[in-house]
Parts: sequence; C-alpha cells; structure tokens
Amino acid sequence: MSMIDIVKAKARSDVKSIVLPEGDEVRTVEAASILKKEGLADPVLIGEKGSIEAAAAKTGCDISGIRIVDPLLSTKAEEYASLLFELRKAKGVTEEKAKELVKDPMYFGIMMVKTGDADGLVSGAVHTTGDMLRPALQIIKTKPEMKIVSSSFLMDCPNKDLGEDGLLVYADCVVMPNPTAEELAYIAVAAADTARRLCGFEEPRVAMLSFSSKGSAKHELVDKVQQAVSIAHEIAPDLLLDGEMQFDCALVPEIGKSKAPGSPVAGRANVLIFPDLQAGNIGYKITQRIGGADCFAVLQGLNKPCNDLSRGCSVEDIVNTVAMTAVQAQE
Repeated sequence: MSMIDIVKAKARSDVKSIVLPEGDEVRTVEAASILKKEGLADPVLIGEKGSIEAAAAKTGCDISGIRIVDPLLSTKAEEYASLLFELRKAKGVTEEKAKELVKDPMYFGIMMVKTGDADGLVSGAVHTTGDMLRPALQIIKTKPEMKIVSSSFLMDCPNKDLGEDGLLVYADCVVMPNPTAEELAYIAVAAADTARRLCGFEEPRVAMLSFSSKGSAKHELVDKVQQAVSIAHEIAPDLLLDGEMQFDCALVPEIGKSKAPGSPVAGRANVLIFPDLQAGNIGYKITQRIGGADCFAVLQGLNKPCNDLSRGCSVEDIVNTVAMTAVQAQE
C-alpha cells in the first residue's frame, strides 16, 4: 500500500470537516465532489452559491450534499467578527476592520477552524502561501509546545530499502529560509510527529543533515547543526535523533557504520532534517525528479491544521492534501 493510500484509509476512519476557501475555483469544486464521494472528508466550500454551482456545472461534477457557506450571508459573521476583534485589537484591528475581514473567504475559513466549526483548511489553488499563513498565524497560532511553523515533505521512494519501506520525511522544504539552531530543533521535533501521525512510523529516526559527519569538517554551519542536535535532545529527550551527518551517512548502513559508529540513527534514518531551505528544497526536488519519488507536503506546528497547495496543483493534489489535513485533524 502506498503512503497516500495509508493516509486515505486513516482519513476515512474518522471523517473531518475541511474548509476550502477557494470555493468557486473549478479544480477545488471537482476535488470537493471526489472527497465527498470517497468519504475522505466533509468538504466545506466557501463562496457565493451561484458561482460555486456554475463552477460545478463546468466540470459536470456532483456537489449535492456538500456544505456551501457564503461569508456575506452567514449568520456566523457577527460572531466571527467579534472574536477576531478581541484576538487582534491589540494589533490595531478595529471592530469595523474585523467585520470587513470576515467577509474575506480566507479569513472566514480560518475563523471556522479557530472556533471548531471546521477541523482544518486547505488553500493555494489561487492564493499564495502567505495569503493563508498570515491569518492562520494571527488567529490559530502555533501549538503551545511549538515556536514556529514549518513543513514536511512525505517522500514515497521506489527504493524500498530507504527509510520505512521507501517512505522518508524531509523537513523543512518550503517555509523557513535560514533557521536558527533552536528553530532547526523545533523543525526536527515537528517532523518526527508528522512521521508518526501521517506515515505511521512507530519509531521516527531523525538525522540532522550537514556536509559534515560527526565533526569531520569544522565550520560555523556545522556548529549550528550540532547546537540544534543538543537543543532537540532537550526538547524531546526520548526522540531518536542524531547528527550532524551527511546524507549518505544517514541512509546507507555501511556508510553510517563507518562515519558515525555507534549512532542509533546513522544508516537507518527515516526523517531527514535539512540545515536550511536551499538544501531542503533542492533535496526534495532531486529525490522527486531524479529518484522518481512521489512527494506530498504538509505544514506543521499550527494549533489546528491548515495546508497550502501550489497554484499549479491538480485536482488529485487537492484531494491528497485534504486527506492529509483530515488525518492531522484527528489528533
């Protein structure tokens, strides 16, 4: 069974409501129809009913039984505006401004998740990452034990000798350009949690990557990774985590034994933490394009799950991301 099939099975076991604020976008509407039909989630389309129905007519998809919420007509608008004002008044948001903001489908959707009227949110077919992440950070905020939001890429590789039967988790590949040692440690802890919840890893084995293995090179960039290892051990003392180590040291048993003898992670890592965004983004794309891996991205660290899509996403991408968001919401 592939990684995404495992995720979908989990999603069906405890169906969650996921908000789609780009409700009149044709790919989103088609994805909502599939999600409802396959029992992966209870999708909520945000927008004007006529526009959403017109988008459904273009693709011929069935949206009967799918909740449609128009922020301009919703009886919840006043409640959401009042709560948003209380949350953001210290930052200069007035009551009038709050009323205007909740008319926006993104803010309205985020407020649905904040209040528990929905379990999670997925956007990005039209909006940028920042369009969603800014209100999510302002309103939903990070988990109490997390200081930052980051990302994990779930890599389903053809080579089943890697990770857990070919499954690897890469972090961070899209959010934090140049994390500090402390931020790197929190990325590692969050990625291990993602590996447990989404991939079903019973034992995340986290490798903190570098161009050095156990002091083989001396540089301030290596120092940062070494510091991150120490901080991560303080944050999560029971987590199986080691570093710094090179990519091959983390994944190849013989090299791991040679470069990091006695390490509980070297040569058998299933969660790989890249030292910065350049390395992470390049690494996942090499694994995808040259290594032939399927990859699926999620955000991690928010108090409630919100996930981002590429604006070039397919209907299948939306379906898969909603399924992963639903599983995140099950916690």
